[in-house]
Amino acid sequence: MADLPNEVEIQEEGPREGFQIEPGPIASADKIRLIEALAQTGLRHIQVCSFVHPRLVPGWADADDVAAGFRPAPGVHYVGLWFNDKGLDRALAHSDKLTLSGSIALSASDAFTRKNLHSSHVENLEAMRKQTLLHLSKKVPVRRIGVMAAFGCNFQGDITPTQVISALRDGFRIADECGVAIGNISLSDTMGWATPLRVERLLGEVRSRWPHQRITLHLHDTRGLAIANAMAGLRMGVTKFDSTVGGFGGCPFAAHKGAAGNICTEELVLLCEEMGISTGVDLDALIEVGRMAEEIVGHQLPSELLHAGSLYSFRSKATGVH
Repeated sequence: MADLPNEVEIQEEGPREGFQIEPGPIASADKIRLIEALAQTGLRHIQVCSFVHPRLVPGWADADDVAAGFRPAPGVHYVGLWFNDKGLDRALAHSDKLTLSGSIALSASDAFTRKNLHSSHVENLEAMRKQTLLHLSKKVPVRRIGVMAAFGCNFQGDITPTQVISALRDGFRIADECGVAIGNISLSDTMGWATPLRVERLLGEVRSRWPHQRITLHLHDTRGLAIANAMAGLRMGVTKFDSTVGGFGGCPFAAHKGAAGNICTEELVLLCEEMGISTGVDLDALIEVGRMAEEIVGHQLPSELLHAGSLYSFRSKATGVH
């Protein structure tokens, strides 16, 4: 078990994750309002939209309008998501605002690959090989391997560390063939199967094989364990997390209607602050943005902290120190 980190990096995915699953319609102006507000909280990495076919993800039919419309804040990196060459071309059209970086995206579950991408694992490997070469041909760097369903799958059941290691090895083979240097491994609890013990076991296995890779955890709160899983990740030395303001979002292909979305950014920030780990985020400002997100979508989001408030505000009242 590693020492706790001094600081963590948070990639806020609320706009992309949240609006992709809302029944909507949500006005482009409201999406832009949320993105710009998030950039004022101290967050430095914001995933703003998804360049996907509107038939598959109707909530992001206006991705180009949103990407063109928001005003970037200094020092903030904005990213988009895409899955094919057409999506990449759309993202490239906004390269003046977006930080473009490709990834080799795989799944530890063959069943989820078929459900999510309508292809087999072998077919997806070939698609990732071609996509990596396409990225390089368009001068888009590829530095990351992501593994979805890394802890379990609603369609396949339990996923073992061995299955995740196998997917990562496939990813590193593609990287070697294409001549790219990977610096980050992302492990995604796509359908909320992770537990603290599973997190510790998988991270231990991954670190034993690739000790110099930075690991990102992408956690969902489907079964209420996201914050406990983040704690396990911190104790294993993880310094990078994906999260969403208010717990916004979820996976539209996970067959789990009504489940909570990603780990709440504000709850992750609170956990880190209480453990002396710096995030650079103004928690009270972030809570206000979470409340804005609720107002935009017209319903309550999963975050408890949006309604309880931060400990800072209550400490100030109790002690009279501001």
